[in-house]
Amino acid sequence: MDTRMQDPLLGAPGSAYQTFPQQAARPLDREYIRTLQNKRLFLAAFAAVLGNFSFGYALVYTSPVIPALETSNIPALKITHKEASWFGSVFTLGAAAGGLSAMFLNDRLGRKLSIMVSAVPSAVGYAFMAGAQGLWMLLLGRLLTGYAGGVTAASIPVYISEISHPGVRGTLGSCPQIMAVLGSLILYALGLKLPWRWLAVAGEVPVLTMIILLCFMPDSPRFLISKGKEDKALQVLRWLRGPDTDFHREFEQMRESVWHQSKRISCAEIRDPFIYKPILIAVLMRFLQQLSGVTPTLVYLQTIFQSTSVILKPEYDAAIVGGVRLVSVLIAAFSMDKAGRKILLYLSAGIMLASNLTLGLYIHYTPKPSHNSTLAVMNGTTVSPESLTAEPSHYVTLIPLVATMLFIMGYAMGWGPITWLLMSEILPLKARGVASGLCVLVSWLTAFALTTVFLPVVQAFGLEVPFLFFAVICAGNLIFTGCCVPETKGRSLEQIETFFRTGRRSIMRNHV
Repeated sequence: MDTRMQDPLLGAPGSAYQTFPQQAARPLDREYIRTLQNKRLFLAAFAAVLGNFSFGYALVYTSPVIPALETSNIPALKITHKEASWFGSVFTLGAAAGGLSAMFLNDRLGRKLSIMVSAVPSAVGYAFMAGAQGLWMLLLGRLLTGYAGGVTAASIPVYISEISHPGVRGTLGSCPQIMAVLGSLILYALGLKLPWRWLAVAGEVPVLTMIILLCFMPDSPRFLISKGKEDKALQVLRWLRGPDTDFHREFEQMRESVWHQSKRISCAEIRDPFIYKPILIAVLMRFLQQLSGVTPTLVYLQTIFQSTSVILKPEYDAAIVGGVRLVSVLIAAFSMDKAGRKILLYLSAGIMLASNLTLGLYIHYTPKPSHNSTLAVMNGTTVSPESLTAEPSHYVTLIPLVATMLFIMGYAMGWGPITWLLMSEILPLKARGVASGLCVLVSWLTAFALTTVFLPVVQAFGLEVPFLFFAVICAGNLIFTGCCVPETKGRSLEQIETFFRTGRRSIMRNHV
């Protein structure tokens, strides 16, 4: 590949200027990182990412619930094909609204308080779903939990990035995705045993645990500096790094960076490449992440398996996929700071491309299955679930399960966690609160559109069409990674900001 394809869309580097003298800084940085005490940092990160656990749990809540509601004995709760589509997609509409709110909450309340505020609509939403007496209560519950998820999706990555140091930021930066995946897996597992109402009750537990733990955790030191609370920021950094470390030097770097960007972003500054290029990269990554098809796949997972007549029961297939997803994101977490971000993005997009293409071709070239599902289509006509039976008898029907497992594995190894991490790493500090909310807004509006049209497209054109479309998008992800995405492995947030400000690729080539 042409080496120019590995460079981001930035101007050409200049001459000998370097903001950070690398020969002198590298040994000092390594020595400093080795002395840090990370226990309190890990505790603060864990308290925050419980919000992502709840987000992942709520996102896939529909997977076991839609089949149960389709056969419900309560007329007010029995849902139609169209209502199932709205039940699955309204969560993403709430998440988009949450991302929009986070634009203002992040910069006014701070990262930690924004996360805590999200617990209120989340708890109320689960209560509505647990006690639902009609479809409107289910939809409102999904909307509220989606809103909470949108706020946490914009706030938690930024919070973790700003309290972390370069030595662990890659690993901790993948924790939001790990916990979201774990939340989904727990939902799939509980769905094997619990009725759908009790699934909603169980969703209250991580929400309440999160808000209790966050009461004892500090806010981001960068946010405190931006609000003029330097003494408190220094105390927070001392608490996070340990009293016997050289945290004062890190504090001075933070203060210099914050002071340099202390004013609010203006319309004129948006034309500055230092501002618009990282925002554009982050927004496009979130857009392409959703277009790869992960949200409709997760939301309608059991329904998809029913329509493809996988040899195993759909609820067990969903749990298996959830387990594979968790293992994959753990692999990404531990390799992110060793292999780097871009190589994992390449690998991730390649696996997703092959998986979507395989699934689409399999569905296209195999006879339409007869199975109890709202997706069952025969000769272009939707058939009522009551009139269909399905007894998959050949192991070739494992192909949809294997392809879906590989798709989820590929996503969880790269385009899942790294997209969140890069959003928190490359966005300029003065625009980080607003820009992170914009990223979440774009992401979930895209997800809403996909989950809303997914079932109607399948009914009209067949299940293979969405997956072939997702395969084309994954091919575009490979090109986008090569042309636009910078490698941030081992760089401090201040160095990444300097890179976009000056265009000095040498800053990014030398790793700590």
